[in-house]
Amino acid sequence: MGKRTKILATVMAATMLFAGSLVGCGGKSDSGSADGSGKELTVWSHLTTPEVEELNKMASKWGEENGVKVKVVEDKSEMQAYIQAANSSKGPDIMFGLAHDNLGTFQKAGLLAEVPEGIINDSDYASHQVLDAVTIDGKRYAVPIAQETSALFYNKDKVKEVPKTMEDLVKVAEEGVGFKYDINNFYATYGFIAADGGYVYKDNNGTLDPTDIGLGTPGAIKGYQFVQDLVQKDKLMPADITGDIAKGDFLSKNTGFYISGPWDVSAFKDGGVNFGVAPMPTLFGKQVPTFLGVQTAFVSEKSQNKDLAWKLVKYLSENSGDVLLNKGNRIPVLNKYLDSADFKNNEYMSAFAEQAKFATPMPNIPEIQAMWGPAGANLQLLTSGQVTPEKCAEMTVEQIKQGIAQQK
Repeated sequence: MGKRTKILATVMAATMLFAGSLVGCGGKSDSGSADGSGKELTVWSHLTTPEVEELNKMASKWGEENGVKVKVVEDKSEMQAYIQAANSSKGPDIMFGLAHDNLGTFQKAGLLAEVPEGIINDSDYASHQVLDAVTIDGKRYAVPIAQETSALFYNKDKVKEVPKTMEDLVKVAEEGVGFKYDINNFYATYGFIAADGGYVYKDNNGTLDPTDIGLGTPGAIKGYQFVQDLVQKDKLMPADITGDIAKGDFLSKNTGFYISGPWDVSAFKDGGVNFGVAPMPTLFGKQVPTFLGVQTAFVSEKSQNKDLAWKLVKYLSENSGDVLLNKGNRIPVLNKYLDSADFKNNEYMSAFAEQAKFATPMPNIPEIQAMWGPAGANLQLLTSGQVTPEKCAEMTVEQIKQGIAQQK
């Protein structure tokens, strides 16, 4: 799934975090005055070290002002580790910076407190997509704090004018400019499959239906054909291309086009590449709806201090936009940051924000776990020419159905 924010470390990492001196939500005293005096809150953060350092300063300031002892812990543990910690009453009150596609699994496990009234003001947010990302069955279980999506990187020394369509981009790339990206990564390729109507799970007015899989529609098959042609017909990249190789070729200025997310901006700036970022060109005359990832903050259902925890979440989510942008290369979700002069003058991040308007949130229901494996494996068969677009679509849908059945 590429560089998108996922929980990737081991169960041992979280075990070490909550063992010993760490006081989790179940172990805290409920004593203290109404202003919070004498109470404690523990925050686990999945952000980078520089972000966590700044977050800790903000949380400590809030704690001093509200008579609450706040502990912020940098955490890189995996999904099962958090579930284990929370169920053992040793988990945190708050998780801060977790990708939204994990929410469904935690909600199903009964570990998410529903967001109370007054925490989220819809009009403050950039789009309905970032709010959809934290909504499950019509209820909100987290607060969006940042967003990310893929867009088009281009070398300004090789590309004088960014093509407006993917069809034109292919022509320019074939003339020697070059185009490579992590094509077998379903996260990176999804936008092409969805451009003409493909989808993962049907969205029925905010409720995702895992029995309605849209990766085998005629529009999805058109997308698969375009993807296969990039390798087999247009010869723009080898079938076994990896994200590191594609990134390396753009960094070494061998290729002029590359698709990725804001996490790669720093490497290209440090590498001296004269580059720009643009929203994705259209495909089949339509916008390319790349996947949208939303970093979130939520309160554990096991917390003994939910009201205080939500107050801290509200404070951090409303005041951390600059930190997440400048320390983590994360796109803000609040209009007050997106409308600021500093953000508008950031040519790279503003381009990602523009693409985010057309992006589709990754599914946030537990059934997403059944999607990644088949979708990625069949892309590899597709790009290597071992299966047709039609067969790729058929196999992907069937294997996802089988995976969902095994989850029950």
